[in-house]
Amino acid sequence: MAQGKREMPHWEPLSKTCRVLVSPVYGFTTDTLLLAHFSMPEKGENCADIGTGCGVIPLLWRLRGKAGKIYGAELQEEAAALARESVKENGFQEDIEILWGDARNRLFGRESLGLMACNPPYQPLGAGLRNPEPGREAARHELTLTLEDLAEAARYALAFGGRLCLCLRPFRLAQAMALFSGKGLEPKRLRLVQPRAEKAPSLFLLECRKGGKTGLSVEPTLLIENEKGFSREMLEIYGDYRA
Repeated sequence: MAQGKREMPHWEPLSKTCRVLVSPVYGFTTDTLLLAHFSMPEKGENCADIGTGCGVIPLLWRLRGKAGKIYGAELQEEAAALARESVKENGFQEDIEILWGDARNRLFGRESLGLMACNPPYQPLGAGLRNPEPGREAARHELTLTLEDLAEAARYALAFGGRLCLCLRPFRLAQAMALFSGKGLEPKRLRLVQPRAEKAPSLFLLECRKGGKTGLSVEPTLLIENEKGFSREMLEIYGDYRA
C-alpha cells in the first residue's frame, strides 16, 4: 500500500543569528520557550536539558552566552539527530553536546551539574488519549520517563544546591511538590502560566533545589495574551530570543 508523502524537516528561526531544525513530530511550543526562560543558567553553570527533542532549550541557553557546558539528552534517535544538526549549523559544538540515550541510565556524572531542566510527559500512563505516532506518544505519556525517574536522575547528577526546573499541567502540581520534596529536591520557586485573564492556569513552572530548605516563593502569574494579543511580558520573552 502506498504511503502518503512524509513531510521533511525544515529550519525555523530562534533569533536573528540562530535557527533550529524541526520536523512534524519533533518541534517546539510556547511551553518550551517559557521553560528555557524560567531555567536560564547562571554564569559558568554546567546544565542539561532532559528530553531535549530538537534541542531548542540548549540553543536558547547558549544564546545567552553565560552557561558552562550544555548537554541535551534525548532518547529518540531522530530527535537527537535533528538537535545535533542544529548545534552544528549554529557553530555551537564547543558549548553544546547532544547525548542520545536514556536519562534513567545516569548519562551524567554524580553531582556534575548545577542545573537540570525537563519538559516531561504531561500525562501519566492511563490518562488522556493515546497517540499512534511513537515520538508524540513518548512526549505526551510517561512511557519512558516518569516524574520519579526524573527525580532520581536529578538527585544523582545535581550538585548540592543544584536546581531542577520543569513545566507541567496544574493537575499534577500537588503530586510533583510531594514527590520532589520527598527525594531531597525542595520546591523553591513556582510560577503559574495563564492563557488569558478569564482562563484558568494551563501550566506551571517549578524550580526545585537539591538539599534546599523548606520555603516556596510564588511568583506573579504569567499571562500569555491580553485583549490586544501577546502580553507585554510574553513579547519581552520573545524579544530576548529574537535579539
